[in-house]
Amino acid sequence: MKDFTKTTRRWFADTFAAPTAVQEAGWKTIASGRNALLIAPTGSGKTLAAFLYSIDRLIRTPRSAQPGVKVLYISPLKALVYDVERNLRGPLAGIRVAAETAGEVLPEVRVDVRTGDTPQKDRQRQRRDPGEILVTTPESLFLLLGSQARETLRTVETVIIDEVHALAPTKRGAHLALSLERLAALTTEEPQRIGLSATVRPRDVISTFLGGDRPVETVATGERPGLDIAVTVPVPDMEQVTAPAQAEQRSGPLLQLSSSQGGGTTAERGIWTALYPELLQTVRESTSTIIFVNSRGLCERLCQRLNDLAEEQLLRAHHGSVSHAKRAEIEDALKRGELKGIVATSSLELGIDMGAVDKVIMVESPGSVARGLQRAGRAGHQVGEVSVARIYPKFKADLLESALIAKRMQDGAIESVQALVNPLDVLAQQIIAMCVDQPRSPDEIAATIRRAQPFRDLSDDALHALLDMLTGRYPSSDFADLRPRLSWDRAKDRISARRGAAMITRLNSGTIPDRGNYGVHL
Repeated sequence: MKDFTKTTRRWFADTFAAPTAVQEAGWKTIASGRNALLIAPTGSGKTLAAFLYSIDRLIRTPRSAQPGVKVLYISPLKALVYDVERNLRGPLAGIRVAAETAGEVLPEVRVDVRTGDTPQKDRQRQRRDPGEILVTTPESLFLLLGSQARETLRTVETVIIDEVHALAPTKRGAHLALSLERLAALTTEEPQRIGLSATVRPRDVISTFLGGDRPVETVATGERPGLDIAVTVPVPDMEQVTAPAQAEQRSGPLLQLSSSQGGGTTAERGIWTALYPELLQTVRESTSTIIFVNSRGLCERLCQRLNDLAEEQLLRAHHGSVSHAKRAEIEDALKRGELKGIVATSSLELGIDMGAVDKVIMVESPGSVARGLQRAGRAGHQVGEVSVARIYPKFKADLLESALIAKRMQDGAIESVQALVNPLDVLAQQIIAMCVDQPRSPDEIAATIRRAQPFRDLSDDALHALLDMLTGRYPSSDFADLRPRLSWDRAKDRISARRGAAMITRLNSGTIPDRGNYGVHL
């Protein structure tokens, strides 16, 4: 830790036994100013590896006369945003106490949170007097870049993207990649980019996504997560358990678990008759448990059924339809030991620190090795601990998939990540937003968007066809009712936003998640 101040080194030595492998290797790269991708298992200290050098730099640098955000942290989940904000308080307060003990005076380092839940008064205060660290989501960053608050981002020196592996292969990731290029064009100097990722394959797809056309140094320690994984069958013979009806598959949460409510065959109901007592016993025997399911409908119903059997509220349901305030209340109750467990969907998959969770249960196959490892990593989340996870299949085919995924989880044989190429619907949103900021030429637009990995090979023909569509130059009269959002002055070769484009951009931005909640039949 030679690159840190004495105060930070003293606080770290008093708090931790030693740096983890990813921290030690990561700090060297980050201190050099190079873009860095830190790859390590859950619970290896990646977040502190990314943040600590930035915090140290803020406390040793006099506060700038130009107020503004210096460190921008981007999380794919709102819940993770608030978790990181809470976890930053410890190092900031600890370093301040260490400084006061040594008779030193440090500049104040403030942390702001910006999501869709941020109150209006806080947004106004952030615009007038921003904190040095801003924790936000990809969607909120996009909205910030299109508002008056974008001026507070001109001073950004470091961008940290957490769980970057979850964003890279998605349209959300492509949307973020373009927002990062717009941020790079806005800032006084090119910000350093730091990505945090679980074990991923191939690494170069993630590093290229992170840096765009910039070099990125990958820091991968080769650590394997401590994992105790097993598939548990709650009935004597899975041959007697039939697969759920088509309407009950993962893509149909509104009809999920219909068999447990009295529908379905006797064999289908039998799996739940055996599963409920076993799940309840596991929850009672553990300190705290997270039960992962694949739909919100199953999440609510399973939680209710287990509480009914227990005749007390042992568990609560946690998913995207639960309000932020309720989710925070549920998470805090589990951390304080007031709850024995949570039944959750993907809302708790990513790197939220759930404290003393000692076991993860997955009802039904997680569907992929990467997702299984993410879920298992919620247990034993502290450095050096072993993650204990059990998968309970619901029917015979599910048993086969669960067994295969569990074996590949043990072997670390995760699936390959595929890069997304030229999602034009995402590009259309960002081009409109860019032209709302100020009129631009097609060449200026092309230069910015081709720095982002998903659009680096975008052809001139595809770009000009998209610009024609956005400016009302349609290939046939079939599209005549579509209102153009941009105007193209071809004499000056400038593209500008039409009236109403700014409001449409603010209200309709983002991407549609790939969730098969409804079948489409032609």
